Amino acid sequence: MTDTTPEIERMVRKRLMALSGAERMRMGADMFSAARRMILASLPAELDDAERKLRLFERVYGESLPIESTERR
Repeated sequence: MTDTTPEIERMVRKRLMALSGAERMRMGADMFSAARRMILASLPAELDDAERKLRLFERVYGESLPIESTERR
């Protein structure tokens, strides 16, 4: 579903593509960091660091870590 008109989509794309590759990369990294902070803030405060990392991974990637990765903890 989209509620954005084709004209606005073209305008936004044109403005984004006018940025340098480094600027677009920074924007993506900033958006990922913001999403990460929101996910971490939504997790229960009593989780230990390892459990928080596992839950963060699951929320970001939509799947659990492979068993081999979790056995190394």
